[in-house]
Amino acid sequence: MKQELIIRNARDVSDFIDQHAGGRSSWLIVLIALGGVFADGYDFTSLGIGVPALQHTFGLSPFEVGSVTAMMAIGAAIGAVWGGKAADRVGRYKMFLIDLILLVVGALGAALSVNLAMLLAFRFLLGLGVGLDFPVALSFVAEFVNKNKRGGSCNMWAPVWSVAAACTGLIILPFYLAGFGENLWRIAVGFGAVPALIVLLLRFKYIKESAPWAAHNVGLAEAARILEATYKIRTRVVPEADQPTKPAIQDAKFGEIFSPVYSRRTLLIAVICMTQSMEYFAIGFNLPSISQTLFGKAFINAILGAVVFNIFGIVGSGLSALVMRRMGSKLVMTIGYSFTIAALLAMFELHNTLPVIDMGLLVGLMILAHSFGAGSQAMTTAALSYPTRIRGLGTGWGQGMVRVGSIIGFYFFPLLVSVAGFYNMIGFLIIAPALGLVATLMMNWNPVGANMDEVEILSRAKAVPEGA
Repeated sequence: MKQELIIRNARDVSDFIDQHAGGRSSWLIVLIALGGVFADGYDFTSLGIGVPALQHTFGLSPFEVGSVTAMMAIGAAIGAVWGGKAADRVGRYKMFLIDLILLVVGALGAALSVNLAMLLAFRFLLGLGVGLDFPVALSFVAEFVNKNKRGGSCNMWAPVWSVAAACTGLIILPFYLAGFGENLWRIAVGFGAVPALIVLLLRFKYIKESAPWAAHNVGLAEAARILEATYKIRTRVVPEADQPTKPAIQDAKFGEIFSPVYSRRTLLIAVICMTQSMEYFAIGFNLPSISQTLFGKAFINAILGAVVFNIFGIVGSGLSALVMRRMGSKLVMTIGYSFTIAALLAMFELHNTLPVIDMGLLVGLMILAHSFGAGSQAMTTAALSYPTRIRGLGTGWGQGMVRVGSIIGFYFFPLLVSVAGFYNMIGFLIIAPALGLVATLMMNWNPVGANMDEVEILSRAKAVPEGA
């Protein structure tokens, strides 16, 4: 006999998901939801391998190279803030499909660009899709998985991203060996349409709307239908007297995340998201060129560096997902920032004395520490620090700050390296994780393991401890 769930209000929907283990297909749904992150990660890092060929094709200056890479981040920043608000207004499912359509069109258009203006336009469109996807995907996962697995499931976006970054080298290698030369950047960028299209089809077939979002915005009957289809249970809707049969779609106000209830965490999330992004995109995006600096100008070194160094990212982010439930986000980020600072400091101080292989290991350590710490945890913390009603908005804010940091990183690396040299740039870069570490130590809440809408309940009671 099937279990019957009595649904009286939206809280009953969230409570059921918080306590329910989920079916055998739960992990498949999570991976499909995070599949867009693979496309995001590939699109953001693929151009790093093709920068030399791109420069030759269009005769780009260092500023123009920074503009090409930063344009995608600008689009992503706009898409993240607007997309988070849209996800709270129109739902997770519709945005799931819209963002991937943008990724497919943007990748193909960028690959076929005939001039810099066309490339910039399609890179912006590509960034818009990336920015939309992150808040929607993490909001959906946070509302789909029970509270014991929620933190680790949300954090799975980071290994997915690192795998995508490593795949850029593996995908481009056979084309390089086949002698595609100046067209390598077009192949690297255009191939991003393939995973985006695959994930789009999978989402269309397997993903349903978030039941908690439906309960808050569409009605209990629709939320009940989604739960029945997802968890194979029977439901009976018996609404409370003050529960509207069909609630009006809620239009979350951006200023709400800066209200007294959430302002402290919103500001700290901004610093953490921005600084971890700066450190990654100043180093991680440029791993191919860093490999050439360390191991020689041969292009094969750029390709292999993109693969090998990102393996450190896979290891770090995978470990982070495994331990975050036990250790909590704050401790994990503190460790990650500390080792990132140590690795960057050693690279800055010892580059004249260490052998090349040791410098390569320091780069790998920096990527591992970043991926273990705030590189994984920042967006997960943003997704779990707000209730369902404004989760998309809060997650979009965090992703927007990530993109602000990446814009700084994109410009910071090529311009500062051209003026001051690679290792002096490393010295300046240490400021970013240092600021992030200070913000992390100021955190006095841990969202991992909390009930889905616990923050909302406490705020209504006018007693909102930051430990919610």
